[in-house]
Amino acid sequence: MVFANCKLHAQGNYSLDFNPGNYSEQTLELNGKEFKVRAFEKIVYAKAPVDTSYQIMNIYIPEEYFEGKSINGYTAATAPIFLPNQIGGYMPGKPASTKNNGPFGGMPPLNGKPPAGNMPPMGGGPMDGPPRQSAVLVALSKGYVVASPGARGRTSKDKDGVYTGKAPAALVDLKAAVRYLKYNDAKMPGDANKIISNGTSAGGAMSALLGATGNNPDYLPYLEALGAANTSDDVFAVSAYCPITNLDNADIAYEWQFYGVNTSSRGGPMQSNASAGPSSLTDDQISLSKSLKELFPAYVNSLHLKDKSGALLTLDENGNGNFKDLVKYYVMASAQKAVDSGKDLSSLAWLTINHGKVSGLDFDAYVRYMQRQKTPAAFDALDLSTPETQEFGTDKIDKQHFTDFAEEHTAVPATKADEKIVKMMNPMNYIGTPDTKTSKHWRIRHGSKDKDTGLAIPVILGTYLENKGYNVSLELPWDRPHSGDYDLDELFKWTDGLCK
Repeated sequence: MVFANCKLHAQGNYSLDFNPGNYSEQTLELNGKEFKVRAFEKIVYAKAPVDTSYQIMNIYIPEEYFEGKSINGYTAATAPIFLPNQIGGYMPGKPASTKNNGPFGGMPPLNGKPPAGNMPPMGGGPMDGPPRQSAVLVALSKGYVVASPGARGRTSKDKDGVYTGKAPAALVDLKAAVRYLKYNDAKMPGDANKIISNGTSAGGAMSALLGATGNNPDYLPYLEALGAANTSDDVFAVSAYCPITNLDNADIAYEWQFYGVNTSSRGGPMQSNASAGPSSLTDDQISLSKSLKELFPAYVNSLHLKDKSGALLTLDENGNGNFKDLVKYYVMASAQKAVDSGKDLSSLAWLTINHGKVSGLDFDAYVRYMQRQKTPAAFDALDLSTPETQEFGTDKIDKQHFTDFAEEHTAVPATKADEKIVKMMNPMNYIGTPDTKTSKHWRIRHGSKDKDTGLAIPVILGTYLENKGYNVSLELPWDRPHSGDYDLDELFKWTDGLCK
């Protein structure tokens, strides 16, 4: 059998066959308990990769499965496959490993760079509790097979300086990795029909896209060009932490939330021009915020979302309505969970709490408490300064606009991304559509103090999925800034409930 990560010299490409003998033994430790795994690392997951620095996957399998034993009720045949990506800021992402799990648990970098000082992963303020555990180690300890794919990103280039990682490259890479696992399902422990995708920030967006777009033919030409395995790429479940998604509507959602907050606290990990201190919006930026905010109600109303009772969720021209009430509901539910856990929130004047029950929220005051992080336009910047404009470049053009608004109001000479590429990067366009197998199970977490994108974005995603009949767990964890993998026990309790 050919080694999975060895080149086939005759044809100049790579084998898709998993080699069960090509591994190293590792002894790992978590919470004082040692366990052994077989590590199959740097496996190239496509026949004709563009960049083998990133188009590789690390697979870790508990040793007990090769001895006929069970872990946490799972066997070699039934163990779910945990698929974490390390994509941050739409940058290229290396595979997670059992070793790149420092004080931040091997989380994605800030905008492609390691976190500085004691900053928690993906930005924000100080975190409660001890250093975060590695999702890879926790998953392995609970009997999961772990397969972590790397992927190209917005700055990827070949030796000739041609860009190779623009949209939809990262998603295509993740799909190719899923196909590799399904192609080799009979040759390795783990159930490829129980793949659980996990990611944070842009990686959360990729996790959501992977779940939304399973087997859709839009991506097939890209997969064929890579020599991906000729099988399916749908996944069983999605875990998405603070997904920076629905990018073509993210600007209007952000200004619907933050219009009237005329200071920006910092650029944030998704901003290329991050600044340390607060700054005031200019008159032009305030005007821009108003123009963007006014576009949001029409978008929400076009979705025909419904609440759990079947009532249509809408906004009036001023941005008020029961969709806003739904966003408030999720914040209040988060506050209630915090109160129930013993937190004292009585100092927050914008929350109404009576006898331990959260009964009211002054949304405008709450948003001022959050503080604005990004200036308008937060994602499709008129001067092409944001990472997302780089994500939507081409092989020869580094940055492009991806919304009609930015194209019409651009501050610099610029082109606009192809409409089909923009479509392919928004999970909303694929959920439950023909020729698509959307994941049945979704767990979406976006901190109540996370201002890297608007709260409406995860609420829209979760509500749309629910309306289409999918199983959704959506929460806005209390006072949590932009981060992920902070509740691994809860995450794996949820996945166990699906897989057992």
